[in-house]
Amino acid sequence: MSKELMDALELLEREKNISRDSLFDAIENSLLTACKNNFGKVENIKVEVDRNTCDFKCFAEKEVVELADDVMDSFIEISLDDAKKISKKAKVGDMIDVPINSKEFGRIATQNAKNVILQKIREEERGAIYNEYFTKEHDIVTGVVQRYIGKNVSINLGRADAILNESEMVSNEVYKPTDRIKVYILEVKNGSKGPRILVSRTHPDLVKRLFEQEVAEIQDGTVEIKSIAREAGSRTKLAVYSNNPNVDAVGACVGVNGCRVNLIVDELRGEKIDVVNWDENPGNLIQNALSPAKIVAVFADPDEKSAKVVVPDYQLSLAIGKEGQNARLAAKLTGYKIDIKSETQAKDTPGFRMEDYMDDEEYNEDEEYQDENLEEDIESEEVQNEDIEEDELLDVSDDEETSEE
Repeated sequence: MSKELMDALELLEREKNISRDSLFDAIENSLLTACKNNFGKVENIKVEVDRNTCDFKCFAEKEVVELADDVMDSFIEISLDDAKKISKKAKVGDMIDVPINSKEFGRIATQNAKNVILQKIREEERGAIYNEYFTKEHDIVTGVVQRYIGKNVSINLGRADAILNESEMVSNEVYKPTDRIKVYILEVKNGSKGPRILVSRTHPDLVKRLFEQEVAEIQDGTVEIKSIAREAGSRTKLAVYSNNPNVDAVGACVGVNGCRVNLIVDELRGEKIDVVNWDENPGNLIQNALSPAKIVAVFADPDEKSAKVVVPDYQLSLAIGKEGQNARLAAKLTGYKIDIKSETQAKDTPGFRMEDYMDDEEYNEDEEYQDENLEEDIESEEVQNEDIEEDELLDVSDDEETSEE
């Protein structure tokens, strides 16, 4: 029996990731429960389990009395003659351990003991599953689509099932049974029926974790993902920074001929991904974030977290994007409220012109310089006019003299 029990414990420990100590505790509790059901009390019951051989014994601790007639309760007392059969050194007043044959337990006591062990195994299994997936919270795992539960989808993660709620699904994705997909674990709750795992396909960190898996430079810390903005199923913008000047952050994420980023695009079922360089200068960062549009000027206000951007007339629609998507993602990526205008619009709009941001002193010096030049031009014009008048008078006098002759 001990060999069979040992094999069963090893199997449970290996397959269900349940510690052997917990299983031994369950066996001890089950035997105590069986004794209680069989004898009605367990105050003086002791259970010993050898954790190396799986041999177990049950004892009832009884007080030795002199005569059999003195035994008032056979469960807690034993006569001296009977005690000497167990231990020859027994004497009146001693406490002696009397073996209990567990095989003599009734059917009900045995069934209850079995239920205690099974209940403990279920609890430990739930606890092991909860601990396993709790450590993976805010990480990605691969699952298999099982079935639809209403508008939600059940995803099998291996040892547990997860729920992909309708709100966490990408609108243009269709999930079919047996499809293998990667999901982001949002939350793991420990419920009475086992852990409840909520997953997502729309969370921005899903893209972040995918890049961490695919890009070795991100894993070793050479490249950092500074910011991410995502509209699931459509487009994602990713700002990356390299801690090594010899490593191109964007190139590392994209890979040779786009091999790395293409794997992520395939996993996201065609979602477009823009990888841009992070810059501490908000103007440069906003310019990078609005790519592929070309930028003429950026006027950023770090205090107000707002920016005014000027683009060429032919680039305005590209900078804003379809239904404003490019500008919206750039705003999420940088944390700035971005207002975009074309060069033509900027000429007549305050805040979009260079002179609006020039210092008053510089602006006044320019005006004084222009005024001085203007006065000099006026004086030169007056001198020229005087010279012209003198020349005209001379010409007139010469004509009169000629006519008199």
